[in-house]
Amino acid sequence: MARDTATRGVQDEHEPDGHISRRSFLDRSGKTLAGLSAAAALEASAPQFVWGQQTGAAAGGRLAPDRFDYLPITDRPAIKWPNNARVAFWVAPNIEWWEYTPQNRPTEPDVPDYGYKDYGNRVGFWRMAEVLDHHKIRACVCLAGAVLDHCPEIRDAMVARDWDYMAHGIYNTRPISNYSIEQERAYWRDQIASIKKHTGKQLKGRLGASGGNSVNTPDLMAEFGLLYHADWTVDDQPYPMKVKNGKLIHVPYSFQTSDSRANRHKRDAAYLSQVIKDQFDVFYEEGAESGKVMCVALHPNLIGRPSQAKYLDEALSYVRKHDGVWITTGDEIAEYYMKNYYDKVVAHIEQAKQKGLA
Repeated sequence: MARDTATRGVQDEHEPDGHISRRSFLDRSGKTLAGLSAAAALEASAPQFVWGQQTGAAAGGRLAPDRFDYLPITDRPAIKWPNNARVAFWVAPNIEWWEYTPQNRPTEPDVPDYGYKDYGNRVGFWRMAEVLDHHKIRACVCLAGAVLDHCPEIRDAMVARDWDYMAHGIYNTRPISNYSIEQERAYWRDQIASIKKHTGKQLKGRLGASGGNSVNTPDLMAEFGLLYHADWTVDDQPYPMKVKNGKLIHVPYSFQTSDSRANRHKRDAAYLSQVIKDQFDVFYEEGAESGKVMCVALHPNLIGRPSQAKYLDEALSYVRKHDGVWITTGDEIAEYYMKNYYDKVVAHIEQAKQKGLA
């Protein structure tokens, strides 16, 4: 009924020949001008945007989260990797577990996502591991801790290969984003103890991703003695992070050279292989002056499928043909940078601040 009335109102504004009447035109114009005047007045009375005063700004006018100082990559101490390598190249498989009945919806079995991830543990992991073995690449695993209990065969295969590990939550379906600080402290105690118990390794890094982060995560990582956080993807080199106590750095992970991101954008593994080669070429050229970090992020449920694994082999073959590449892990990159460059870069940042440049 209301729609019919509105339609008749529009029709009544027009003359019989279909043109709008002068009265209707003037009436409309007056309303439009009044509206413009009101909008102008509202704009004039609105608070003006000022740098450093927007919501979420950190103390001292710095933008939240204020976990990094700004220093362009063109103004830093040059990095030289071991044996004068140009590129520190690491592979980060995401070994994960998705709950059949997620904790936040226990009466709703999530069959598609459970099966999607479990293919990686049942089949894809082994196909991916064979390719990495062929190229003598020791992985640094983004590990959902539950895999250590649920898939002891995978645990034993990783331990036999002497892989390193980053914390990646316990289950993909249980993010830590809303944890209190004490809940997160308990989480870190459990993660560190569990990985040590099952693998003999000391936990040094983290990739949160679907496991999430809280505002306290970097501070707690430093508190518990971890060295690096891979989530931020803000740089092509490691970089110091600001924490309340201790030291923590960012080690570059990548979403550009990730099978998951390629899959999300409906790109196949052949496309990903070319992206890996193209990115490597740029880093290899730039790394002659100052070393770069390149990460290839993998998910066994994707790259381990029959149609995909050969393209991983193709990309790694390309990288392996080059001299001056440090095939390494996130742990080793963090340890080397902490020992050789952390203090130099922090001192350089302080000098830049004194000049008003950072």
